[in-house]
Amino acid sequence: MHVIIAGAGPCGLSLSLALARVGIEVTLIDRENTIDSRPRAAHMTAPGIQMFKRAGVFEDVRRAGFLPKDWTYRKFDGTPIVTIQDIAVSKSPEATIVLPINKLDEILLSHAERNSKIFLKWGHRVVGVGQDKKSAWAIIKEQDGTEKRISGDFLIGCDGGTSQVRKSLFGEKNFPGTTWDVQFVATDVYYPFDKYGYDDVNAVVHPHDSHLVARLTKDGLWRVAYQEDKDMTYQEVLDHQAAHYERILPGHPKPGDYTLTNISPYKLHQRCAERFRVGRICLAGDAAHLCNPWGGLGLTGGFADVTGLADCLEGIATGRADDSILDKYDEVRRSIFLNVVDPISTGNFLRVSALGTDAAIAKDPFLKMCAAAKNDPTVKEKMEKRVRDLS
Repeated sequence: MHVIIAGAGPCGLSLSLALARVGIEVTLIDRENTIDSRPRAAHMTAPGIQMFKRAGVFEDVRRAGFLPKDWTYRKFDGTPIVTIQDIAVSKSPEATIVLPINKLDEILLSHAERNSKIFLKWGHRVVGVGQDKKSAWAIIKEQDGTEKRISGDFLIGCDGGTSQVRKSLFGEKNFPGTTWDVQFVATDVYYPFDKYGYDDVNAVVHPHDSHLVARLTKDGLWRVAYQEDKDMTYQEVLDHQAAHYERILPGHPKPGDYTLTNISPYKLHQRCAERFRVGRICLAGDAAHLCNPWGGLGLTGGFADVTGLADCLEGIATGRADDSILDKYDEVRRSIFLNVVDPISTGNFLRVSALGTDAAIAKDPFLKMCAAAKNDPTVKEKMEKRVRDLS
């Protein structure tokens, strides 16, 4: 079997490795010349850990990352509301690992480059797709403008939220769902949050200035992600960053008090493709669905997608299943997004951005559950199960 995968991000790379390890040839194509270095997700939960083991990279990922300790919801002045202890579930074999995606991609890429079953092609932009009863193909444009067709038994679109594979299947504008009325600005910064008593993950609740502060690396790099007006240009976001930091961060720092290493604004969506399978072409990860980043469910769901696809394609390749199993992939993964990921991620966003009073915070059912989990292990287990159920 030969599978074409569009998109050399974490989902495309890990799927390539998982397939190659069971003898399936993969052509992995990406429009860029190297992996993406922009600030993105960093918390790898159980579905990601399962995929890393399958792809043969788990030990490398574990060495490069770390297990986070506590997650605290805070008021705008930094006062703790409630703390979830041991968010990594450190005693579990699938304990959460923190590792920025660009560092994860470096590990995945190094393994892919050494695998003789994976043919990696940078600078190959998908401009169209097609299929017949026996094959699927991508029409790609190289950087010199040359167009060619790459064919295989199946084509998997892991090419992100602007997926050309999805657009070629359903049209440029057909991605059902909504866009939130704000943009999110993800920044990476060296700043002494430990000095202010911050935990490894901190969600600051505020109707206008909610933000996330999370430890990214063992050497003191943190992610600060905050909201900005949706109509701000990229340059306006850059120009406003220092004032925003001074207003929202503990200690009200000036630019000379921290080292900013990266900044990336992006829109927030809740969207799901009408199908994840069309014949011999499938979608996974952000190409198939988008959700806001609160809770890290986009990346988590993406890893669960490609784990399911790896099962299906291996079954087809070994004769244990026919290609109708991909209909089950479509049914299960779309159902989990629509009935689990979408409502939970929506609730996560509304919790941090809409709760403005002490009374509202006190009544929030999830925050009450977090408080109960501190003294009741069964409540904590229910919360952990919600993550496992994404698989």
